[in-house]
Amino acid sequence: MEYKSVLTTCPYCGCGCNMFLQVIDGHLVGTLPSKTHEISRGSLCIKGWNSHEWVESPDRLRTPLIRGEDGELHPASWDEALDLIGSRLQAIIDDHGGDAVGLLSSARCTNEENYLMQKLARAVVGTNNIDHCARLCHASTVAGLAGTLGSGAMTNSTPDIPLADCILVTGSNTVEQHPLIGSRVILAKERGAKLIVVDPRETPLSTMADIWLHQRPGTDVAWLNAMMHVILREGLEDSEFIEARTEGFEEMRPVLDRYTPQVSEEITGIPAAELEAAARMYASADKGCILYSMGITQHTNGTDNVKSVANLALLTGNMGRKGTGVNPLRGQNNVQGACDMGALYNVFPGYQKVADEAARAKFDEAWGVTCSDVTGLTVVEMMHAAHDGKMKGMLILGENPMLSDPDINHVREALSTLDLLVVIDIFLSETAAMADIVLPAASWAEREGTFTATDRRVQRIRKAIEPVGESRPDWRIICDIAGRLGAEGFDFQSPVHIMEEVVTVTPQYGGIDYERLEEGGLQWPCPSPDHPGTPILHVDKFTRGLGLFSAVEHQEPNELPDDEYPMTLTTGRMMFHYHTGTQTRRTPALDQEVPTGYVELNPEDAKRLGVNDGQMVEVKSRRGKIHIPAEVTEKVQPGVVFIPFHFAECAANLLTNPALDPVAKIPEFKVCAVSVEPVKGGA
Repeated sequence: MEYKSVLTTCPYCGCGCNMFLQVIDGHLVGTLPSKTHEISRGSLCIKGWNSHEWVESPDRLRTPLIRGEDGELHPASWDEALDLIGSRLQAIIDDHGGDAVGLLSSARCTNEENYLMQKLARAVVGTNNIDHCARLCHASTVAGLAGTLGSGAMTNSTPDIPLADCILVTGSNTVEQHPLIGSRVILAKERGAKLIVVDPRETPLSTMADIWLHQRPGTDVAWLNAMMHVILREGLEDSEFIEARTEGFEEMRPVLDRYTPQVSEEITGIPAAELEAAARMYASADKGCILYSMGITQHTNGTDNVKSVANLALLTGNMGRKGTGVNPLRGQNNVQGACDMGALYNVFPGYQKVADEAARAKFDEAWGVTCSDVTGLTVVEMMHAAHDGKMKGMLILGENPMLSDPDINHVREALSTLDLLVVIDIFLSETAAMADIVLPAASWAEREGTFTATDRRVQRIRKAIEPVGESRPDWRIICDIAGRLGAEGFDFQSPVHIMEEVVTVTPQYGGIDYERLEEGGLQWPCPSPDHPGTPILHVDKFTRGLGLFSAVEHQEPNELPDDEYPMTLTTGRMMFHYHTGTQTRRTPALDQEVPTGYVELNPEDAKRLGVNDGQMVEVKSRRGKIHIPAEVTEKVQPGVVFIPFHFAECAANLLTNPALDPVAKIPEFKVCAVSVEPVKGGA
């Protein structure tokens, strides 16, 4: 019996916990947390503890699949599948141009693989139609913080959260979705920090908060503006910081003057006195820290929400110091890194804009091609283009838009119109089941590479076992596809060599290499081999020079309740499952906890509708309907229902609204109008 323990990084949320995979005779048998790692510190969440369980699942894809004339997927050799992809993809490019192809990369994949995916799009296919699931979660963060601070990432580090004197958490169920960050918030509270939670739904943190404000969904700009109104009215702003390190304050002030606590109460439902108390609590703290997630970003005004959060931190001087900052919590293991690597429709690696002539010239020279100056399409826009017949082929890497995108019925119709759909995945997901060709990918435990955590911490993942069946690492698959298209510059032998190219074109990663990462993670920007990394951004000056205040007005959500659809649906995740459930629903220890979905319904609404706890109800929107058991609970306010989006059999995203933020182009997952009624004959 041969035993080994392999240090790696957790494949779930963006906390970036380190763990040891336990291997006996080439098979995974367990997971142990790293006791010395500064994020995990000997702890893991329940998903992390069980992250090994699905890796060798009998459901894993083990061979390429090609759809035959009978309409079914059949096993094929790698050469057959790759040759067919090459010929059919090249035919589309020849007949319709590169912009008739869309590529979706993945926050589940490594930095190296995301770099290659966007390089395949731009240097080989000839399009900027490259995107990934950040479009569905934190695109507003990238747009909003880049504009106000100059960098669209978490300003501080996870380990310094307990140093805060006051923590404002909004739009984040931190304890359930980022447990090892949630534990830092609890530690700060135990040390005497004040805790403010702003969330329309009860969460574990809201029950221990000093102040919990529950707003009407979609009204965040109004309460943020009102908090700043109170701070200015009572002279609690940091005038010295505003004068020395910001611009745009005088343009913003007249807007804030209009948002009195009373005006905010009319819009948000938050009592004026409670909001005033929260404003005083945050502004009076020496070190105020803001944590937020998708409750802020997933709106048609998500970019404005993020700008408003930044305004609040700038107004109080809570930047550039430990225990302060604006800290977006990334939902996936490498969503930060996928953005850093340029798996976005409008930027190259390092957020260098494709519209910038100098940036294009840089990548033209690096890759020996002429990059397109046409801004690409986002994931939702790709679906529209496919539906309209303008997009002919898609290559999807580790994404499951048939469960993760809004308005799934539209997505199904769009994907069905394609001349070619290729999916690379570890399981036959709902999206892979529609593909013409499916390629089996190695899991995170079966390959090498790097992930970048939510606090910009670049860390290693390490191969613990051999890939199951004939599955291959994503980086190798991408290189093979590029080769079938006749491309040069994809003859990499390992992720080490890919990272060596990454650092030459990505300034923030310029000093990162595998040898340095053996000693632990490095936080970007790390521009040179002798640079120690950057735990805190904007210490002496902002990336853009001066922090920019933004005058932002409240806008109502795209879709409001009416007589036909009188309730508001908001969606999210829960403790035991992760995104589309591809992994967690194949993990017995997790799936047994919550085996199917549910809709949270306030007791007042349940009584009015004649619905009992556990009874099947029909939830319907303008886009679709689902049958789902009701959970009668006071966690949600009257008139609001909540559905977790992990479950295909009662998919919340059959209901959600694909309306987009005009800047970040993120869909409005957090607000749409629905009706709820009991199912006839339902238990």
